[in-house]
Amino acid sequence: MNPNDIQLETDRLILRLPRIEDFDAYAEMHADEDASRHIGGVLLRAPAWRKFLQMPGAWMLQGYAMFSVVEKASGRWIGQAGPWQPEGWPGTEVGWAFHPSAWGKGYATEAATAAIDWAFANLGWTEVIHSIDPGNTASQALAHRLGSSNRGAGRLPPPFEDVAIDIWGQTREAWVARRGEARA
Repeated sequence: MNPNDIQLETDRLILRLPRIEDFDAYAEMHADEDASRHIGGVLLRAPAWRKFLQMPGAWMLQGYAMFSVVEKASGRWIGQAGPWQPEGWPGTEVGWAFHPSAWGKGYATEAATAAIDWAFANLGWTEVIHSIDPGNTASQALAHRLGSSNRGAGRLPPPFEDVAIDIWGQTREAWVARRGEARA
């Protein structure tokens, strides 16, 4: 499977590999104090650029990473969502981060659902987790909507070992059963 050929579509969104034209909106998200609070804090453009390159690099080396999420109606980059498992990570994660202009529209739920479906169908994962800051009530609510439950405190690898996170998650079987019920 060539990563460049991977693209997911939902009713309102396109999930695809990151592109250079995504960077300005990505940098805006990381410059926003509220948007970046739970994903490492505010970044200037130069460090945001280095962080931006993580996802294309993971796609090329691992064959998966977070997708860029693009609003179909406007063609604008609104966030990222998808599978993420760097070295030492506490599990097979589907994570997300969205530009403030996309908040409150259900885009994160729509994108994360498509990304979890794709991860289970293509990566052979038996479970999915979400590493969520205990103060991030919006991401906790999203994880709950996705059917995940709080499994308790987790630990990220160095140099993030002092960052407080809870591990939310569910098994593949629970996801498939819940998705089957939702379609019935």
